[in-house]
Amino acid sequence: QVQLIESGGGAVQAGGSLKLSCAISGRMFSSFAVGWFRQAPGMVREFVGGIRWGYGTTYYPNSVKGRFTVSRDMAKKTAALQMNSLIAEDTAVYYCAVNRNGMATTAKDYDYWGRGTQVTVSS
Repeated sequence: QVQLIESGGGAVQAGGSLKLSCAISGRMFSSFAVGWFRQAPGMVREFVGGIRWGYGTTYYPNSVKGRFTVSRDMAKKTAALQMNSLIAEDTAVYYCAVNRNGMATTAKDYDYWGRGTQVTVSS
């Protein structure tokens, strides 16, 4: 069983930055992947970045490429989402999740989820 707790959300002005953290408990295997998702009111949960736990390879959708960076610290069992050049459309609840079967970009493929942290970007 893997448990995840996100932190670091808050309110920021457009153009600003935030770094979200995901604390992971339970056993992690190199084949796992950590994904970051966001969900705005009335919208589907959207993939915003992910990382293969063992290799450290990262993946991003075009909507955030160049602005968001995912990282992980295997020793501390944490993952992070650095968000720069934030825009109002980035406002959402952000979640970290673990997929036991590796990297995927759809929420249904992930097995474990945190409770989320709110990010609000004002223009």
